[in-house]
Parts: sequence; structure tokens; C-alpha cells
Amino acid sequence: MVVKGEKIIFPGGGTHFHYGADKYIASIANMLNFSNDNINNEGRLRTVLDVGCGVASFGAYLLSSNVITMSLAPNDVHQNQIQFALERGIPAYLGVLGTKRLPYPSRSFELAHCSRCRIDWLQRDGILLLELDRLLRPGGYFAYSSPEAYAQDEEDLRIWKEMSALVERMCWRIAAKRNQTVVWQKPLNNDCYMARAPGTLPPLCHSDDDPDAVYGVQMEACITPYSDHDQKARGSGLAPWPARLTAPSPRLADFGYSSEMFEKDTELWRNRVDSYWNLLSPKIQSNSLRNLMDMKAHLGSFAAALKEKDVWVMNVVPEDGPNTLKLIYDRGLIGSIHNWCEAYSTYPRTYDLLHAWTVFSDIEKRGCSGEDLLLEMDRILRPTGFVIIRDKQSVVDFVKKYLRALNWEAVATTADASSDSDKDGDEVVFIVQKKIWLTSESLRDTE
Repeated sequence: MVVKGEKIIFPGGGTHFHYGADKYIASIANMLNFSNDNINNEGRLRTVLDVGCGVASFGAYLLSSNVITMSLAPNDVHQNQIQFALERGIPAYLGVLGTKRLPYPSRSFELAHCSRCRIDWLQRDGILLLELDRLLRPGGYFAYSSPEAYAQDEEDLRIWKEMSALVERMCWRIAAKRNQTVVWQKPLNNDCYMARAPGTLPPLCHSDDDPDAVYGVQMEACITPYSDHDQKARGSGLAPWPARLTAPSPRLADFGYSSEMFEKDTELWRNRVDSYWNLLSPKIQSNSLRNLMDMKAHLGSFAAALKEKDVWVMNVVPEDGPNTLKLIYDRGLIGSIHNWCEAYSTYPRTYDLLHAWTVFSDIEKRGCSGEDLLLEMDRILRPTGFVIIRDKQSVVDFVKKYLRALNWEAVATTADASSDSDKDGDEVVFIVQKKIWLTSESLRDTE
């Protein structure tokens, strides 16, 4: 960060990429022989996980390459770097690689990245590297930039040798290595795992282990093998970006969904989002909204409908419903699993718009507090931000009772804004805006 007058600017440098994140990113693409040194590899690399991301300059500079990054860091001695990232308008999540799985399904990311992220990858039999392995797609990469990769002193050399031995047993291969950066690649299929000597550690996970179960699930020091389908496909089977946004995912069949159902859902939400924007248009400018959250994302079609807008969407999938988050990642979008009876892992005032489709009805069935959810939404929402509630009339009536206490203002109310006459036809759309709290002294100043 650099203080310039009354503002803080982020030139894109960091503890490792001294010449700027853009040049560092291009060098990784060059190491991997991607055409034109473009990290998106002609649309085949789309979703990235940046662990220990700092202020998320890596993810920020990837956006211009049509690559979206989940920037992940804890609230530690570096203080609120994730808050900086979100205030820059960069996708970010307050989290930590510890004892529980990260809230993302298996095979979600084409690239994982760690630049001096201060993580001990060798601890507990390499369990943290094995978590990255779970999250990487077939053939996915792990870019590791650290002095250990250069191995100039005895301790660095020891760590490098142990990491090299571990990833070799995990069947990762070195795709490229230059100076202090090494890029490993995960295998495309199970062949290498099957060829390992009996008793080789880390072991393969048990067949009854669900690699997509993440909410509150403990990490296991084991390798997640590919399913029979993935073994035959020898890859993810995904279309390049942007075609994958509207192409049915190969994993649709896991939920019994057909391509026709997927296409119908995409079209339905395209119409609904158009209607939302018509209702919001008197209140917003082209740059009013940047950080959006879909609190019940289902297949991610709300976010997909916003592709041409200069926004990004955190797609949240409730932990007690179908785990469709893997379909959302297959579309080239990002998100997390969450239980809306609990607080969301982000700083206050970090989102410009929240979309709540039947979220209140869902937590009501679970016996959780609607008032608590309203307070959590208010915490997450920036002043002048918007909430779109799409739910039954009784929910809208409930929310209206608290508008004055929350200092929210009703913007629009309308019947079901979609052109579909399906079972959701009795839903009501209610849009509110969070106003700025003013003390009596600041009110006098404005007068």
C-alpha cells in the first residue's frame, strides 16, 4: 500500500512480486507456455484460489484476464487485509487453512497460489497441501513462490526437499520452476495413484468420503481420487470461458438435473435480473454497485445474468440444501457454503447489494431468528447499499416492520418479476436501500 494524499493506492507490488502483480502473473503464464503469456490459457483457466492473499493484488490484476480469484486470508497480525481487498472491489473471503475444510467443493479451482503466505505446508502429514489437492481440478496447478523454492540456505533446502518428496507421493509433477517460483500440476486421472507402492503415504481417502461435504467437516490427510466418470473423461470436461457460463456442467447429473432444466433456470433468472435493474435504475449509476452477494444461489443463474455488468457475485449456497456450489464453480463463478442461522465470514459494510431469494422462509423452517438475519444483513451491507428480497408476502410484511429501526428505506415492491408462471409465481419482490446513519451534530453540519 502507498499513501498518496488522502488516499491509499495499491500499485500491485508485494513481498514477492516487486515489479508488480501484472508482470508476475505474465511470468507464470510464460513458465507454463500459455499463448501470449496470458494466464487464462485461452479460457481454460478461469477460477483461482489465492491463499494468504494480503490485500489481494494478485486477484485484482487477474480480473483483466477474465480470471476470477477467491482471495483468502485470516484476520491475523496483518489485521484487516481482506477488508482492504473488498473495499477495492475484489472477491475475498475471511478464512484460514486450519483443521476444517475450506467452504468450497472438490475440483473448484484451476489454479491455487501462495506467495510467501507463511503457511507450513508440511505440518500434520501435509494435510494443508492435501486440502489444496481436493480443491484443484484435474490437471490443476499450484503456484508456490517462496524462498524455499530457491533453497539458498540449509533450512530452505530441507523444506524444499521434504515438500518435493511429499508432492511426488501425491502424484503432482513440476510443470515449471524459475527462481523462487515453482508450479506443480495435479494429475488428470487416477493412474499414478494406482501405480504407487502399497502403504505409500498419504493414503487415498476412503470410498465413503464425500469430497464435496465441507461445512464443519474436518480435513483428512488423504488424497481424493477421481470418480469413474472423471477417470474416463481425463479432465474436467468444461468448456472454455466464457462458453462455460451457459454450458451445462458435466456434474448436473449428480443432482438429477437435465440440460433443459439448467437452460430454463438460466433464462428465468435473466428475465428476473432485467426486472431488478429496471426497478433499481432510478437509484443507481453505472458505478454504484460492485460487490454483490446472492444469499441462495442455487445454480448461479442470478450471477450469470450479470456477466455484462461491472460487478462480481459471491454465490452462497445454504449448507442444508443441495450442494450445487460445484455447479456454480463449473460455470466459472465463485462462492461459498454457509448456514444463514450464523454470521457470514466477512467484515462489516463489505457488500453493495444482497439478493435474498426465499432465505427468510428457509431459516423460519429451521426455527432461526429472522430479526438476527436482518441484523447480519445490515452488518454486511454498505451504507446506501441495496437488499432485494424475493419471498412470500408474509416475509415482506415482517421486514417492513423493521425498516425504521434499521434505517432502511423501501425502494420498490412488485409481484413476481419473472415471466414464468411456475410454482414461484406467488413471490413478491421487495427492494430496500440502507440509508446513512447521521448524528444530530452531523445533521446540523449538512444543514
